[in-house]
Parts: sequence; structure tokens; C-alpha cells
Amino acid sequence: MSFEWPWQYNFPPFFTLQPNVDTRQKQLAAWCSLTLSYCRHHKLYTVDVMEAQESPVFNNKKIERKLSMEAIQVVFEELRKKGNLEWLDKNKSRCLVMWRRPEEWGKLIYQWISKNGMVNTVCTLYELSNGDDTENEEFHGLEEWMLMRSLQALQSEGKAELITMDDSKGVKFF
Repeated sequence: MSFEWPWQYNFPPFFTLQPNVDTRQKQLAAWCSLTLSYCRHHKLYTVDVMEAQESPVFNNKKIERKLSMEAIQVVFEELRKKGNLEWLDKNKSRCLVMWRRPEEWGKLIYQWISKNGMVNTVCTLYELSNGDDTENEEFHGLEEWMLMRSLQALQSEGKAELITMDDSKGVKFF
């Protein structure tokens, strides 16, 4: 399934931050939505800011327009304010993109656990994110940092307990 670009993507002014405050707010909302949709479609969780400018999401080769590095930083800052992005370093050169928040992932995982009669069982993190049983689930392939945050969210709700078994980590669901 190919990614569907929004109409603005082929509109050249979209690639220049607009000076009017109201227009800029709508533009930033559209950029945030596009960025999260693109990352979700391609299952991207980590973004390198220097590489971002050459990424198709910020560089439309068809109309020969790309978002400036400064504008990309503004979009990323907006995503950070909304809780969808975390910087990995002080220089703000790499970031984690959370197109779904940990609590949302936790809810999906718990629904799957309940649906499959696995409450009161222990699973390894590997089974959850890479196991054959989860192959058709949206959380299959979830990066470990996000899986841990999702399970920590479930733990704080009293629905799970993280455990360490020898060299691997696991979780018991309640």
C-alpha cells in the first residue's frame, strides 16, 4: 500500500513557513499531521534531522520544493509540544517520533492480550514485538524503547508488571 500525500504537498507555498499567524498555525498542523502519518506508514520511530531535509516527507522532488532546515526544526518543536517527539540529544540532531503515544500502544497490546486469553500469563518482550502470534498486529515490530514505555504505562494502570528473567525482560499481565 503506497502512502497518500495530502493536497498541500503539491502546493508550493506549503514549503515556505507563512508569516500570517493564523495561516502558519494551520500550516504547522498540516505539517505535523503529514509527518506523523508518514512515520506511521513507514514505521519510523527515529529521525535524523540532517537526513530529514532529503526525506520525501520534506522534499517534494516533483515540484522541486523542500522545507528549509529552520522550518523542519519549527515543525519538530511543534510535535514536541504536542507530546509526539522527544529529542535524543542536546544538539537536537536526532529525535524519537511517537506517532502513537505509549498509552495508546499499551491499550492495543492489552486488548490483544485480553482477546487471546493471555491475562495472568508472562510474555517476553521479544514475543510481543517479534513473535509469530503478533505478526498481524499493529504493534508487531515496535521498537524496544516504545514497547517498554507502553508496558510501563500499563504497569502504572495496574494491568501489567515488568519482570527481568535471566538476560531477557518480560511482562506479566493482570
